[in-house]
Amino acid sequence: MVWLALGCLLGGVLCGLLFFPPEVTAFFVGNSEWFLWGLMFLVGISVGLSKGVFAKVKSYGFRVLLLPLSITAASAAAGLFCAPLTGLDLGESVAIASGMGWYSLTGILLTGLAGAEVGAIGFLGNLLREMFSFLVIPWIAAHLNHYTAIAPAGATSEDTTLAVLIRCTREEIVVLAVFNGVLCSAAVPVLIRFFYGVL
Repeated sequence: MVWLALGCLLGGVLCGLLFFPPEVTAFFVGNSEWFLWGLMFLVGISVGLSKGVFAKVKSYGFRVLLLPLSITAASAAAGLFCAPLTGLDLGESVAIASGMGWYSLTGILLTGLAGAEVGAIGFLGNLLREMFSFLVIPWIAAHLNHYTAIAPAGATSEDTTLAVLIRCTREEIVVLAVFNGVLCSAAVPVLIRFFYGVL
């Protein structure tokens, strides 16, 4: 599954570089959000056909919040750990890690807060997190557990990495992944500003 995900990614890069004319590439890029909504619609059908999924998720109660809280805390801790290794200020490093994979917003926010260099690092760091997630989610789902497979995705578990989670986990986990992605995405702009301003 890891090789399939990597092959699809590389195949898309090659098609964009070598085979597709600029108009076709522009069409896909310009309408990527619609493709994402289509994927979400199909996921909804799959979840709706699986009776008892929502009852199972509802049975978690407040425990359903543990996943996004844990991912947020672990991301911030990673920023603290990496600060002395990268030479970035503590606030910059934690703010970058708090992007949780949402590279476009992280880059824009940090460019406004800390300048173009930190914004570029934030963009690339979170882009790499998303790409790394495509590779490790299948392995984590197969060798650890399905809940842990959501963790690398962070805020992207509701959109770009959702397809991998659908393939590698079960319907109940997909619902949790969407819920996690919504909460993490909502937290990203708040956390970036908070950590950059406080640390």
